Amino acid sequence: MSKVLYEKRDQIAYITLNRPDKRNAIDTETDELLFEAWTEFQEDPDVRLAILTGTGDKAFCAGADLAGHVDGWLDGGPGLGRGLLARGFAGGITRGLHHTNKPIIAALNGWVIGGGIELALACDIRVAADDIQFGFFHMQRGMHFGDGGIVRLVNTCGVGIAMELELMGEPITAQRAKEIHLVNRVVPRADLMATVEDMAAKILRNPRVAVESAKETILEVVGRPLDDQLRLECLYSYSTMGDPEIVDRKDAFLQRRDRVGRG
Repeated sequence: MSKVLYEKRDQIAYITLNRPDKRNAIDTETDELLFEAWTEFQEDPDVRLAILTGTGDKAFCAGADLAGHVDGWLDGGPGLGRGLLARGFAGGITRGLHHTNKPIIAALNGWVIGGGIELALACDIRVAADDIQFGFFHMQRGMHFGDGGIVRLVNTCGVGIAMELELMGEPITAQRAKEIHLVNRVVPRADLMATVEDMAAKILRNPRVAVESAKETILEVVGRPLDDQLRLECLYSYSTMGDPEIVDRKDAFLQRRDRVGRG
């Protein structure tokens, strides 16, 4: 059985980490398989959205499999970081393949630890089962995030929260994660996939060009000065107006055939 499962259902790609005996930790083979999965997702014109989860109920992802990664890092020398710049963790979705405009939803079905947090943060929307936890234990082992975790924590949760979580290295509950905006929703475990799929369906009912432009705009404006943010938002938003689907939606509204907001 492959360590990464990739399944297409209509316009959705289901990507599943499949090492439950290792808490879905990412070894070098899994990293390569994830690179293939993210590349296929990005290049397939028939797929509009991905749902990422893990096999089993113990862990979504326990981060990097230290047995296969740490020795290489320790022997990498001062140039290690430069050698890793082009492609980040988890098949490059944290850095390198992160430019995809297609939405990615993470269904967090178990513990999210270390690099697993970086992987979750690289997704656009995160939904957590109510009984899971997030483990920032890497700091206790002398490591801090290097594949987008700090950057996305600051952008998503703010400087103070990023300082607390990274410097203390303590676990937090799913409810605490929601309070600090690390996750979007917390739901009973039995409702996790149904909730994620309902969110996916609501995204997919919207015109593709608008969804992808909105995601691109949000990611482009993060961290920029206000005037740059306003300029980019305007340029991205109005560039979609000539799209045929947008025109059809406008005509439906004007002709009172539009069902938006009516259930």
